[in-house]
Amino acid sequence: MSPSEGQGARAGAALEGRVVLVAGAHGGLGSAAAQACARAGATVVLLGRKVPKLNRVYDALAQVGPEPLLYPLDLEGASADDYAELAQRIEAELGRLDGVLHCAADFAGLTPLAQTDPATFARAVHVNLTAPWWLTQACLPLLAKAEDPAVVFVVDDLARVGQAYWGGYGLAQQGREGLVRMLHAELANSPIRVAGLRPGPMRTPLRAKAYVEENDRAAVEPTAYAAACVTLLSSAGAVHRGQVWAPKPAAVALTQLQ
Repeated sequence: MSPSEGQGARAGAALEGRVVLVAGAHGGLGSAAAQACARAGATVVLLGRKVPKLNRVYDALAQVGPEPLLYPLDLEGASADDYAELAQRIEAELGRLDGVLHCAADFAGLTPLAQTDPATFARAVHVNLTAPWWLTQACLPLLAKAEDPAVVFVVDDLARVGQAYWGGYGLAQQGREGLVRMLHAELANSPIRVAGLRPGPMRTPLRAKAYVEENDRAAVEPTAYAAACVTLLSSAGAVHRGQVWAPKPAAVALTQLQ
């Protein structure tokens, strides 16, 4: 596709002219969502800790949309100051931020709480809950300058991960859904929309740590939920403000990617 053809294909797209930060951009859903956002016209900031994988996502996005921005960062070790610097760099280099999509996750596997390594537990709670909030908090002032800003948290199925053996990951997911509702209530009178996305079972490395892949017939490819990410980041996501949306793969509006 030539640059002119690509621009034509994106004309009137759901995220045209917007800047979207995707945390966990080299993961299963993160990668699929980042590509969907690029096709929808967004300039995507790719945040993740594995540089070779980020580079591959970068190359894929450059073929279908505006040139993305690469930002390697490990959520486990990053401080609040690191996230403040990230927000400052986005404003300096891109001039705006219209959306943040939280896809980053850490899950070590099913383990009884009594046998969980303390450092593993702490990492799971931090990467899945504390770090996403620090990142969001740092970006709020920049998001508030946009006309239609959105913050979207991907939340796992609490009926499943709230059961035994899901450890710090399961507890953090419960806190993550609470964060969606609390932050929505606090920002209800601001332009910043807050929502959650609860996808169904997906074929990802994270899920493979809990389920034998060849027997996991319930899972689908992450691309089945990529358009739902675009919906929540676009003006169409206003109807889901303050909610945790659980779309069915077949109901996803694929036309929004065109």
